[in-house]
Amino acid sequence: MNYTDKIVLVTGGAGFIGSNLAKKLIDLGSKVIVADNFSRGRKENLKPILDRIQLHHVDLTKMDSCLAVTKQVDFVFHLAASVGGIQFIMKENVGGLTPSLLMNTNMLEAARINDVERFLFTSSACVYRDRGEGLNRFKEEAAIPANPLTTYGWAKILGEIQCKSYHVDYGIKCSAPRIFNAYGENENLDPRWSHVIPSLIRKAILYPREGFTLFGDGIQERAFIYVKDCVKGLLLNMEKVTDAEPINLGSEELISIRELAKKIVDVSGKNVQIEYDLSGPRGTDKYCADTTRMEQVLGWIPATPLEEGLKKTYDWALGELDV
Repeated sequence: MNYTDKIVLVTGGAGFIGSNLAKKLIDLGSKVIVADNFSRGRKENLKPILDRIQLHHVDLTKMDSCLAVTKQVDFVFHLAASVGGIQFIMKENVGGLTPSLLMNTNMLEAARINDVERFLFTSSACVYRDRGEGLNRFKEEAAIPANPLTTYGWAKILGEIQCKSYHVDYGIKCSAPRIFNAYGENENLDPRWSHVIPSLIRKAILYPREGFTLFGDGIQERAFIYVKDCVKGLLLNMEKVTDAEPINLGSEELISIRELAKKIVDVSGKNVQIEYDLSGPRGTDKYCADTTRMEQVLGWIPATPLEEGLKKTYDWALGELDV
């Protein structure tokens, strides 16, 4: 699909994935609009392209804001959501649900009113719930009947249903990729909000000034996708999926959190003593995306090996923390 001279809106575009997506769209020749409330996003994430984008500091829970930012827009990548790390999504019930529901509802209605050509809603692996012992390799159909563990997950599954409804009733071309464990440059390093990889990288960089502690025993297993691969997957979803059918966007390259921590320690080059906090939140035990549909529909798989992505992320974080 040709993005040259297309007007493309990225909501949550000052955040982790959104800022990487905005940069890629600029490279592809798009006219990029970024909408963000800066609750977690940072203008610094957009510094290399600030003079080439329109930047709106807006509250997308307000309908008038959504109508304003979607005017004359061709494509919408809707990434804005009320989200944080595991500490946030396991504790914030109303906070994990209501703002996202309002944003999703308003953005889809604004896209309809302003005749947006294509609309992508970023869903999440949090729509799934463990269905047994051992590895849960989630196929897309495993999300229905819905039973997410968190209100954040409920907001995502409801957003998917809204996309499908707008496609069926109004013909809007929608896609709803379910992102699994993305990591990379521009991710939040604040320990109150960060996901596992930036959290561990921060601990390695600050060690021994701060300790290096894992939540749980570290035997939980995950598969991670590097942010530039994630962006490629989003672009392919926008191009190839128009019926709002969800597609997993992730990897099947499984690794335990304990082994992940060791890889990050290796990247740091430090002699780090890893400790374990068995009282902290562990998250889901063992899971990854079943990528069969992704490979079939998109004709693509992520290309960045974990070691390479971790090194790039570590180098970026080192500059951010300025130690």
